[in-house]
Amino acid sequence: MTQRLDKAVADKLNTTRSTAKQLIKKGEVCVNSKIVLSPDFKCGDGDLISVSGKILSNEEFIYIMMNKPKGVISASDGKGEKTVVDILPDEMKQRNLFPAGRLDKNTTGFMLITNNGEFAHEILSPKRHIKKTYIALLDKPLDKGVIMDFESGMTLGEEKLLPAKLTALNDEKTLAKVVISQGIFHQIKRMFKKHGIEVLELKRTKIGALPLDESLREGECRYITQNELEKIKDYNKQEDE
Repeated sequence: MTQRLDKAVADKLNTTRSTAKQLIKKGEVCVNSKIVLSPDFKCGDGDLISVSGKILSNEEFIYIMMNKPKGVISASDGKGEKTVVDILPDEMKQRNLFPAGRLDKNTTGFMLITNNGEFAHEILSPKRHIKKTYIALLDKPLDKGVIMDFESGMTLGEEKLLPAKLTALNDEKTLAKVVISQGIFHQIKRMFKKHGIEVLELKRTKIGALPLDESLREGECRYITQNELEKIKDYNKQEDE
């Protein structure tokens, strides 16, 4: 399938056609390493497009792993607040990108951003029970009673939750790993609050069997490979450790 170069650039950069045309006319856009000055140049799916020396993804669907920082909301439109889509590098920005799932504004860690609604629905579906792993810093130590309540399937309000795995990570038992298979509103914080414990810091470190890339600093991101996607989707072979 072919399309006009200005449309392809606008879509991939999530910008306007007029801005894309300006970039093209300034000689900032290359197709297969050659500068193209015509906005109506026809490019195909296999053509490699770059803007200001940065290659744009030519895949129909893209998948991005971000180490979400604090103070950024998990949405595509923040209604005035900064979102995870806003802080993507320019070369990664495309139309229709959105976060697959949510993290609280002050929760950090693994945020998956994509433009594939079907994939997002698949991994977020309650029927899939995709496990998500978090590290929580607590203001009080947890005890066996808390662990048993998590693992037996806690009742929170009027809702019976799925069993969750809770493991203390330090001698003081104020640092814990939590593995949940669902994602109701503020779930982990509410689960600890039921036992009088406040979550001071919360970071998501894994989705399914795919861990957050430890080389990514907060706010940084990279594309997810096809093999890595399978680690997210294969919910029958997920690892808790």
